[in-house]
Amino acid sequence: MLKRKHIALVLVFLVIGIQTCFSQNISRASFPKGFVFGTASSAFQSVLRVGRMKGKIIDFSNADVAVDQYHRFAEDIQLMKDMGMDSYRFSIAWSRIFPNGSGEINQAGVDHYNNLINALLAKGNLVTIQAKQHGSVGIAYDVIWFEPASNSTVDIEATQRAQDFQLGWFLDPLMFGDYPSSMRSRVGSRLPMFSKYEATLLKGSLDFVGINHYTTFYAQHNSTNIIGVLLNDSVADSGAITLPFKGVKPIGDRANSIWLYIVPSGMRSLMNYIKQKYGNPPVIITENGMDDPNNPFTSIKDALKDEKRIKYHHDYLASLLASIKSKCSPEGSHQSSPPGGQKFVAVTWMVPFRRHCVEL
Repeated sequence: MLKRKHIALVLVFLVIGIQTCFSQNISRASFPKGFVFGTASSAFQSVLRVGRMKGKIIDFSNADVAVDQYHRFAEDIQLMKDMGMDSYRFSIAWSRIFPNGSGEINQAGVDHYNNLINALLAKGNLVTIQAKQHGSVGIAYDVIWFEPASNSTVDIEATQRAQDFQLGWFLDPLMFGDYPSSMRSRVGSRLPMFSKYEATLLKGSLDFVGINHYTTFYAQHNSTNIIGVLLNDSVADSGAITLPFKGVKPIGDRANSIWLYIVPSGMRSLMNYIKQKYGNPPVIITENGMDDPNNPFTSIKDALKDEKRIKYHHDYLASLLASIKSKCSPEGSHQSSPPGGQKFVAVTWMVPFRRHCVEL
């Protein structure tokens, strides 16, 4: 495992690489004034993900310690400050607060997050979720961008349904007061109805939209009912098949995770989609990044070169910058590693300027 000082060097190299190693040089100055650059981490949220799977993982590891931020958060915060990060987005592990799922609160867990927040305040980060202190509230979603597998009408319509059943399922009610029409027509009475009061309460209740974006898939019409028979879930209801392949050809170069293919253009497409469909709300990229294989034979010297990740971040940030130039409204980007970010919906509070984001 790389030591923290080496991880810091990797991120410093990322910044240097972004500015010097590519024909399109980008830096902080390329982005609008006030654009937030930060890092992100995510905590395990369920019994299975808290590390109680000893013997179930190929190398017999578990998540009891992981990167040990529980004990080393002060060092981590100093590293972020040294790197000039504007924001730290982290999630609260509710299994740490409620070890039994409900009932008695674990005071040690509460104390830990109080200590973490106090340490951030001591380093000059503003932390608040109170409206009178100008806090803002949003929701963060995992969003894969989808491209039609062909130019056929059925595949183009399937691509829209795939997005409706992913992002629209959760964001449409908060923007428009109801689920997407494709969900209404395909799910029918199984989809709850909002009362007029509920729709009014939901509509426009976000200050910003948080997006966790890593990759892009192809989408095509599902002409059979095999998935419906096997799964009987939202994937079947959507009538769309989404895969990172067209035939045997992948949509892009693969990172380490079997689902993470590198398609930087998807970032710009996703930002444009949000602008056009949802009226260009403020967007925060709450997670973006790629993973590497854990190779014990790779030397620290070679690992620090990190050329693939440098290119990943350069290209995705360049795509994000292109969306800004086309009048989209992303206001910040947080770099993360996908194995720590397997959440589908998360309520996130953020504050302006030097920000601290808390995911609940």
